[in-house]
Order: sequence, then C-alpha cells, then structure tokens
Amino acid sequence: MIGIFIGIASVVALISLGQGLQTAVNDQFSLIGADKIIIQAKSAGFGPPGSSSAGKITKDDAKIISKVNGVRIVTGRILKAGRIEFNNQIRTQFIASYPQDDGVEMINQFNNYKPLEGRLLKKTDKNKIMIGKGFRENIFNKNVNIGNRFIINGKSFDIVGILDTVGDPARDNSIVMNEEDFRELFDIPEDFSVLIAQVSSKDIVDKSSEDISRALRRERNQKKGQEDFEVQTPQQLLSSFNTLLNVVQVVLIGIAAISLIVGGIGIMNTMYTSVLERTKEIGIMKAIGAKNSDILFLFIIESGLLGVCGGIIGVILGIGLSKGVEIITAQAFGTSLIKADVSLIIILGALAFSFIVGVLSGLLPAKRAADLPPVDALRYE
Repeated sequence: MIGIFIGIASVVALISLGQGLQTAVNDQFSLIGADKIIIQAKSAGFGPPGSSSAGKITKDDAKIISKVNGVRIVTGRILKAGRIEFNNQIRTQFIASYPQDDGVEMINQFNNYKPLEGRLLKKTDKNKIMIGKGFRENIFNKNVNIGNRFIINGKSFDIVGILDTVGDPARDNSIVMNEEDFRELFDIPEDFSVLIAQVSSKDIVDKSSEDISRALRRERNQKKGQEDFEVQTPQQLLSSFNTLLNVVQVVLIGIAAISLIVGGIGIMNTMYTSVLERTKEIGIMKAIGAKNSDILFLFIIESGLLGVCGGIIGVILGIGLSKGVEIITAQAFGTSLIKADVSLIIILGALAFSFIVGVLSGLLPAKRAADLPPVDALRYE
C-alpha cells in the first residue's frame, strides 16, 4: 500500500501543479490579446545551411510590417543585460526598452504594466526608469523606492515608477527605460529584440501573420523554410508551451507509475498472505453454501479497498506537496505562475485508479481463494 500512496501522491502533485501552471500561463496570454503578432530574429541552429541561420530585426522591418494589410500598430522592444549599481552593491539584470511612439499603449497592455507607486514613463523622460516590484524587493539588500538613483553601465538613472506584480519573474525583476536612452546606453542604433504588431481584428491574425512572413521573405530575398526570423501568434506560442508541458507531465507521471506497480505487487503479496491465514474460514464458508464467485468477489473488494486506502493517503499527501511547492515558490521567487490547481476530477480519478490497481493486484490471490477445495481448506492448519 505504501507504493500506492507514493505513486498517487506523485501523480496528484504533478497533475495539479501542471494544471495550475497551464492556467496561469493561459491567463498571461489572455492579457496579451488574440490580436497580436510577435516577430523576432531566429537564433542560429544546427540544421542544413541556410535553414536556421541567425538573423536580426530592425527598424526597417517595422516599417515593412506596418504596410501589411490589417496591421494597425507596430512597435519594438530591445532586451539586454546591464550592470546595475545601488547602495554600494553591483548586480547584473535584464533591462527592457520602452517605446516612445504610438505603440506605448499596446506595450502597456501586452506586459500588463501598471504603476504600483509613482508613474509610467513619459515620451519626454530622459534618464528615467521604471522597475518591477520584484526588483524592488529581491535584488538588493535594501528596498528600492521612488526617487532612488541607479548607476547603469556607468550612467545615472532616476526611478520614477515601480510596476505592480505581473507574476512573471523575468518582468517583475527587470528595469524599463525609454528606447532613446536604451539605444544610447547600449549603442544600438537600429536593431530590435522583438517586434509586436497589432492587427485590426483577431479574426484575421492568422492571415496577417502569413502576410507579414511573406513581406519579410520578399524583402530579404529568402525562401519559405529558410527564414532568419520567426512570426508567431500568442495562440501558436501557447500551443507550443502546452505541448511541451504535456510531454513533461506524461514522462513524470510515467516515472511515478513505477511506484504504483510496486504498490500493486505489495497488495498482491498482502492478499496472498490473507488467503493463507483465512484458508480454514474459506473452507467453512464453502461448506455452508458460499459459491466460488462469492469468495472471488469478497477478496477482490478487499484488495480494491486496500488500494483506495492507499489512494486516500496519496491524495492528501499529493495535495499537501503541491500546495507546499506553490507557497515556497511564491515566497522564494515572488511568482504566481506556480500554482496548485486541485480539482474534484483529479481526486476522484486518483481514487478510482487506486481502486483499479488494487482490484487487478488482488485478482490472482482471489482466484486462488475461490478455487480452494472445501475439504482441503477445512483441513488446513
């Protein structure tokens, strides 16, 4: 039975954490909106020559995309790691650019930027920055406040806003500065890390995605399948993530199933021992009219109940483990992405599965008990 509850605990914890993560990611993608398209450079790969070469995205690409039918707004962002000095401490953290064009509202929606304290950056701001709430609390030994000053790559920047938590550690622990300041600080005149395009309707997002790919291929003189860029919709990104998460869950659950097999063997041994200990009782039952099917049913139910008992312990342990992981990660990393989503279906499914494992494990011992000749059973000592 120990193997049963260990296996069930592992399965319940893995499924609940997986579902919680999936729900949290779906919520994050819903904030992005179904009318957005993401364009970024493709990293160098290991495929045939020309099939996965490293590329880059520039201001010219943004102009080309803006002319595609159905595209309303295009804006870009740049991401780099910078050297941050504050309170006699030095850290290396990610810095993101903030657009100074008409796409600023889209970026605010895309990243769920909301000021917890202070304000958002203005187009006219110079040498000003915003920081995430996690950055304020987790990066330096001293909490960072509005009006404090950071030295970034040797240049001074004043904090004008602290952003509310969005649940993504990468964004909650980052710095945001205006694009002009960013390009000057890192000496990046043209390139973007990513472009975000908003189309006029979510119904045309797939068509617009294809049109953007076609326009960029034509401009770069590249064939389909040999692009040095990637064009993706939030739904495509979400689908890729869900597929990867499902594969990981299946592998981990497969590993946990080994414990269930061990638990099933343990129940089988327990039932064989039970049959031996009650051989004389079985003989008495048969002598007073019990049928083979009655004996078989009795021992199968008993083994099934053993499985359920292990399952109940496993469910309780699994829920406790998953909730513990949720609390620990929230406190340690300040993220809400790791959540335990324990549903009634998971609990009932785990108990039903443990009952089935118990029944299957008890079949052979039950069959042996049912086939005992009454005379031999009564003589057994």
